[in-house]
Amino acid sequence: MPLAVHLLGLAIFAQGSSEFMLSGLLPDIAADLGVSLPDAGLLVSAFAIGMVLGAPVLAVATLRVPRRTALIAFQLVFVVGHVVGALAPGYGVLFATRIVSAVAYAGFWSVAAATAVSLVPPQAKGRALAAVGTGLTLATVVGVPAGTLLSQHAGWRTAFWAVAGLTVLSALSLLIALPTPRRAPAAAHVPSMRRELAGMARPRLWLSYLVTALTFGAGVVTFSYLAPLLTDVTGLPAGWVPAVLSLYGVGGLIGVTVGGRFADTAPLRTLVLGVAALTLASAALACTATHLPSTLALVLVLGFTTYVTNPVVQSRVFRLAPDAPTLVPAVNTSAFNVGITLTPLLGGLTIDAGLGLSSVAWVGAATGLLALAATVWAATLRDRPTPTPAAVPTRVPAAATAPTDG
Repeated sequence: MPLAVHLLGLAIFAQGSSEFMLSGLLPDIAADLGVSLPDAGLLVSAFAIGMVLGAPVLAVATLRVPRRTALIAFQLVFVVGHVVGALAPGYGVLFATRIVSAVAYAGFWSVAAATAVSLVPPQAKGRALAAVGTGLTLATVVGVPAGTLLSQHAGWRTAFWAVAGLTVLSALSLLIALPTPRRAPAAAHVPSMRRELAGMARPRLWLSYLVTALTFGAGVVTFSYLAPLLTDVTGLPAGWVPAVLSLYGVGGLIGVTVGGRFADTAPLRTLVLGVAALTLASAALACTATHLPSTLALVLVLGFTTYVTNPVVQSRVFRLAPDAPTLVPAVNTSAFNVGITLTPLLGGLTIDAGLGLSSVAWVGAATGLLALAATVWAATLRDRPTPTPAAVPTRVPAAATAPTDG
């Protein structure tokens, strides 16, 4: 795997740490800025909304910008957002920086995915995307606990400075490692909005986006409420919660590694088995959340099953629309964040309805069933001919020659 692919994963680790660590910083932010905890929680929603909107918009806006240039520019905007956030005198400024940072991060994710698959042969796309996605998994294992510790001992602003510094180092490494175009591309290979939009006009592609949202949403809804579930239902001492959250991240790290191995050779099989296991694990946790040993085991399983499907849902969209290599992953990034936004909202509604914290795992199981149905639907369509837009050369070769089950 090219070094540049792993450095893209490092960049995702730096920026992803900011996305997830905020949950551990909210009490300190609320106290420092003089706002309520629910108002501080809106900073998480602002970041998610920025991700949903930013990915496709910036993918379109930077379509004709060299990928290396776009990636560095997104990182610089992200750094500026965190520097201003660390210096923010009040809640309004911090809120604005979260949206700006999220938009830049979304743009980076989209271009990073397209860059990673362009650096490897078609049969290695899934492994390349898994390598990039490992950065996000590591953010949950290392970045979130580290940010929380920094906030507890040096203030929440220090965590923002740390993310900014790590992102600067990442940008410098990409500036060195990413190849620079030596000549102007042929006209047929120049990015074209018309060609990208034509590539998006495939029903199977949009079904794949639905699978992405449902699959990741099914896993993240339980994780979103895992800390209070562990303390209030399982009876785990609060001091042990970070270790259990890291256990979830370890499961995710194993999952994304395993998923990357099979994403190119058995994508649909990996997806079906992964979603089915996620659904069963969620239901099992809902039933046994009061039992500590089984809960700890299921947290590890949930991390694994949430992330084992990620390389598949990311690489599959490239196969379905190889002639839209920039816009396709951008919309997929939005699909991930739709799942991240909506399913925790549903989980909150079940808690407000008096169904208890364990009900969020049932939401995960129900969403998993929907994801499984959508996946099976996609599997039934895999052998049907797909209308293809006007044939044009593309910068990213199709993966049709790779051995695959769909």
